[in-house]
Amino acid sequence: MRHNHPMDNAPVGLVPAAERIAAAERVVVLTGAGISTDSGIPDFRGPNGVWTKNPAAEKAANITNYLSDPEIRKAAWLNRLDTPVWTAEPNSGHECVVDLERRGRLHAVVTQNIDGLHQAAGNDPERVIEVHGTVRWTRCWECSDRRPMRETLDRVRAGEADPPCLVCGGILKSDTISFGQALVPEVIDRAMQVSDECDVMLAVGSTLTVFPVANCVPRAKAGGAAVIIVNGESTAMDRYADHLLIGPIAEILPALVAR
Repeated sequence: MRHNHPMDNAPVGLVPAAERIAAAERVVVLTGAGISTDSGIPDFRGPNGVWTKNPAAEKAANITNYLSDPEIRKAAWLNRLDTPVWTAEPNSGHECVVDLERRGRLHAVVTQNIDGLHQAAGNDPERVIEVHGTVRWTRCWECSDRRPMRETLDRVRAGEADPPCLVCGGILKSDTISFGQALVPEVIDRAMQVSDECDVMLAVGSTLTVFPVANCVPRAKAGGAAVIIVNGESTAMDRYADHLLIGPIAEILPALVAR
């Protein structure tokens, strides 16, 4: 009797894609919300998304609303106290990216996620490029003072509903990029640079509709890299894919990097 091999039910194209990664020297992994949903972190716009269920949270994600309305900030701080990020553990997808690094094949991770799970899984923080920032730190809007989020959350628990900056008294927010807020040019430049330098671009769990980060895919392709897209549904960049693998990330990614 023949036992099923994990590759038996794999999407068409998985084996050549896995061989391409096995032969690569500089893989850039581009990750979106889809790699973290198995860790219990919902996306923003899906049926069970953060903003679908809580329109007030979407208001707080707009920088103009956040800066102008103390009530929106107070609600945002309460939301930050019990965001799923604090209990989330890295999943097999994150571990696959760490495996690539251990084998010396990972050039960089470019992530749209703000959850810090790549670093928690064991990736070198120097290799993780967080294009939309991180929820694990706060930043002052006025003086840019930056410190661990948990210190500020302790102040909220102690009764400060809208804690000001300890240095200058300015407005604090999570060190993430809100709507209406400029991206950090150096961070985007670095994301584009590693995309130019890679020999494989592996895009995982992103619809590749948010710019400028989605430009990493055509940039890599133009530089001669093979493009591999792994996602639960089709993406805006499918036409650039040398290998398009649509299906459950938690099944496809381990099979892809296991070789």
